[in-house]
Amino acid sequence: MLTRSTALAACLLAASPAFAGKIFVSNEKGNDITVLDGTSFEVIATFPGGQRPRGITASPDGKRLYVCASDDNLVRVFDTDSYQELPSLPSGPDPELFVLHPSGNPLYIANEDDNIVTVVDVETRTVLAEVPVGVEPEGMGVSPDGGIVVNTSETTNMAHFIDTTSFEIVQNVLVDQRPRFAQFTADGKSLLVSSEIGGTVSVIDPATGEIRTKISFAVPGVLPEALQPVGVRVTRDGSKAYVALGPANRVAVIDGTTWEVTDYLLVGQRVWQLAFSPDEKYLFTTNGNSNDISIIDVASDEVIRSVQVGEQPWGVVAVQ
Repeated sequence: MLTRSTALAACLLAASPAFAGKIFVSNEKGNDITVLDGTSFEVIATFPGGQRPRGITASPDGKRLYVCASDDNLVRVFDTDSYQELPSLPSGPDPELFVLHPSGNPLYIANEDDNIVTVVDVETRTVLAEVPVGVEPEGMGVSPDGGIVVNTSETTNMAHFIDTTSFEIVQNVLVDQRPRFAQFTADGKSLLVSSEIGGTVSVIDPATGEIRTKISFAVPGVLPEALQPVGVRVTRDGSKAYVALGPANRVAVIDGTTWEVTDYLLVGQRVWQLAFSPDEKYLFTTNGNSNDISIIDVASDEVIRSVQVGEQPWGVVAVQ
């Protein structure tokens, strides 16, 4: 039999809204992090992110936020609930992008100034290894099984495959000019590497290093030199890939089977990085020159909203 207080508690619980996730945006010039509610998409908080925050990701459980504070030469760490800053992580000079091992530890960081990938244990906050790579390392990707980390070097124009056990480079793949991002498909059978100046995305067989195909882009009325692929994301089922095209102000939609471009979505100015919501219902884009994010409905491939954030948004991650 329910007591009056138990019944009241049950009613209150039933009336409470389900927990809404959050979207975190790093603002490179504003030196802060904008937080949006994952249901309403309203800005709910802003907090300092260090000097020149760029790369941003979250722990698998969504409790910790990691931010590349490039001009501080470290990775800042925050509690995603309270926004309280936690002890920072060493990173080497000028961290720009990073990727977490699927287990949540360690963190692999591209250090652009010294041509190194730094491997950091996020629990002990110690450097496990420093892996020499090509000139101006930028993009970071990790295989779904965590066995391989890929770094892209902007000036060397290569994707470097690093064994996560030995911390040795086991394969190098030459791609087009100025590679910026590396993204594995969820089945681990393909790796997509965007080349900003080359204007292509290379689809690579990770097992052999063979480039299966190169995706190129053409938008009526947009100069070819403005089509600069940067951020890349692939749906978990592999049906679609999305590519941010920089100053073209478009996100390309790509068929994950044929690797053909099926659509171009008009977003904000200088679209840079992309992130899915945890349920992949939405895709969020950072638009650095219009100081906003665009929200794309993944099922319909329609841009449903833009939201003003901080100054020069760079990276984005959504947590549940």
